[in-house]
Amino acid sequence: MRSLLGPVATQLFLGDKSEDQIAQLSKLAPLERLGQPEDIARVVSFLAGPDGGWVNAQVIRANGGFA
Repeated sequence: MRSLLGPVATQLFLGDKSEDQIAQLSKLAPLERLGQPEDIARVVSFLAGPDGGWVNAQVIRANGGFA
């Protein structure tokens, strides 16, 4: 299964990476930063809330443009 999320700065993600690896991964996405848990939470909130009621059967990539 392919992930639809880019690198997100969570304890699990950051735990086994050096500062150099994190810096390198941060620059891969067009936004040039790691995602934050709040970035993902906003997408989930939208989809689960009333504004997302008309959205179905879509692929939403919450990844900052990370390919």
